[in-house]
Amino acid sequence: MPSLFWTLGCLSGASSVILGAFGAHGLKSRLDSPARLANWHTAAQYQLMHSVALLVAEQAAPKGNVWAKSLFTAGITMFSGSLYLLVLDPARFRFMGPVTPIGGTCLIGGWIALAIGSRGRLTV
Repeated sequence: MPSLFWTLGCLSGASSVILGAFGAHGLKSRLDSPARLANWHTAAQYQLMHSVALLVAEQAAPKGNVWAKSLFTAGITMFSGSLYLLVLDPARFRFMGPVTPIGGTCLIGGWIALAIGSRGRLTV
């Protein structure tokens, strides 16, 4: 049975492709601002990249490095999720603005936790 983080990484990767396609084909004609469309693209791109990072972290340490996997999961949700909401309805979701940098910090923390958790296991 796949682990929770493996399943989350796979579902996040799949949804990033769906959301990226939606942005490219469904939102392009509906958005009045190229900057908002660029933000959607950034959200989908970061979601996909960090979904892969989550899968790598899970594969490298299925029972370990929970910090890295948890930070990647939180970062994907907060960073990309807040950007998606802000693009769809900036006025309604204005309160999500401060969540985006917190999510970005979680993504950075995930990479650092992955590096720290890998010490001593990698050989050159």
